[in-house]
Amino acid sequence: MPRPLRARVRDIIFQHDSPAERAFDGALIAAILLSVAVVILDSVPAVNARYGRYLLVAEWVFTVLFTIEYLVRLWSAERGLAYARSFYGLVDLGAIAPTYLAIFFPAGRFLVALRVLRVLRVFRILKLAQYVEEASILVQAIRASKHKITVFISTVLSVVIVVGSLMYMIEGAESGFTSIPQGIYWAIVTMTTVGYGDLAPQSVLGKVLASALMVVGYGVIAVPTGIVTLELERASRAGRDARVCPGCGSRRQDADASYCKYCGTQL
Repeated sequence: MPRPLRARVRDIIFQHDSPAERAFDGALIAAILLSVAVVILDSVPAVNARYGRYLLVAEWVFTVLFTIEYLVRLWSAERGLAYARSFYGLVDLGAIAPTYLAIFFPAGRFLVALRVLRVLRVFRILKLAQYVEEASILVQAIRASKHKITVFISTVLSVVIVVGSLMYMIEGAESGFTSIPQGIYWAIVTMTTVGYGDLAPQSVLGKVLASALMVVGYGVIAVPTGIVTLELERASRAGRDARVCPGCGSRRQDADASYCKYCGTQL
């Protein structure tokens, strides 16, 4: 008995294993890249002046295509509302909404809002993330390390607040530290080794405190990198240990399966 049309369409759109699924992914990736290129070119005054009409037509073509894709995803998903509220569902909606919203903004006093909506279209590049296999490993690593990173960020925030407050008391307004938020800003810039140079301590005590913060900053930068790297290695090892179908290459196999659930090849 053939599978229902909705189930077949769901596999083509949401899975990435069979030739048809990979072909759909490839076509969609090409459309995403071309649409982003259109938005980028449209922001160049010389290009817009000469080819603005063609770029507008291309933008609407891509918007219609992405609208059809979004509606088909809603229809074929097992839980349409859950998909619409998911990260990728919101990204898909964000890829088409600005073009339609721009219709309701006249080019007069709302021109700034119109430009913002046009720029928001480039965020459709986020749609590419779901078609990169390594992206899932990165997401797993970040999720696994989120508690450690939260503790790390809390510690860093505590340090910059304390140091920023101390610098405000030590240096004062005559050195540019006119408030505690100004001191916190300086502490963040110093700890991250950015060093804009717009604020600098003048007193000996202030310079000593700044030097200590700089040294701490070098060590602080390495902490989140080490945390995520460790979790990336664990996620990658788990991916390598996963059962892979020799026929279609799918990794989404049940632990007790004897045959691939996509192509039927013996595992």
